[in-house]
Amino acid sequence: MKLLCGQRTLDLSRPQVMGVLNTTPDSFSDGGSYYGDGGLNLDLVLKRAEQMVRDGASILDIGGESTRPGAAPVSEQEELSRVVPVVEAIAACLDVVISVDTSTASVMHNAAAAGAGIINDVRALTRSGALEAAAATGLPVCLMHMQGQPGTMQDKPEYADVVAEVRAYLDTRLQACVDAGIPREKVMFDPGFGFGKNDEHNLALLRHLPELAPEGVPLLVGMSRKSMIGRLLGREVDERLAGSLALAMLAAQRGAAIIRVHDVAATADVLKLQQLVDCP
Repeated sequence: MKLLCGQRTLDLSRPQVMGVLNTTPDSFSDGGSYYGDGGLNLDLVLKRAEQMVRDGASILDIGGESTRPGAAPVSEQEELSRVVPVVEAIAACLDVVISVDTSTASVMHNAAAAGAGIINDVRALTRSGALEAAAATGLPVCLMHMQGQPGTMQDKPEYADVVAEVRAYLDTRLQACVDAGIPREKVMFDPGFGFGKNDEHNLALLRHLPELAPEGVPLLVGMSRKSMIGRLLGREVDERLAGSLALAMLAAQRGAAIIRVHDVAATADVLKLQQLVDCP
């Protein structure tokens, strides 16, 4: 399956690596990594982006609003200032698909104009104006399931049947996209591991991953360094590489088309070996 992402095309017949590039001061894993005394340092961001592309990332996911549990919201202007210059800089010098991790309509518009190729929304285009903005860009969209909001989503998540409920929600959002003029073939699903789910919910979703999207709708999976790995294995954030790689492999074997990760080189190696074994 080929996915047209602005000026570039993704081949989703094999799993693709999406590198996480958070331009926030407070993301759970790499928050503040690109900040100096003068604020966001574009040179540092570009160096990291270049390294991820060399390591095997075909997509870079740029996020200017932290969505970790308990995260505080940011203003629209602040998110624009964190995202748009980075998209412009990367689009000008790197041959890579740029995804913008945003729920904000103006960020979608401006990032698309700056060279973004995918809109990746943890709120599944439910924020005011987001659905219309995404449709106007003509770009592919990724719809994520989240129970609640980042500030409170992990307080006490509950489901009668997490697999059925996540799939039903995403199907409803897919129909909303189609009704708004976004072609079905430009929609992807993300089950939202760790977004309003406990460990048992996350494991159930992974076990039943192929059931979470209809035929022809690619799945994006992001479990890299997440707290579920820490709880299940007793590991701190900087000790979660092995767990992240295991989950990446399991997701790819269950049909995930895009694996969103922090550790690009190691994940690319794992997926290359997985492809050599499963698709000789």
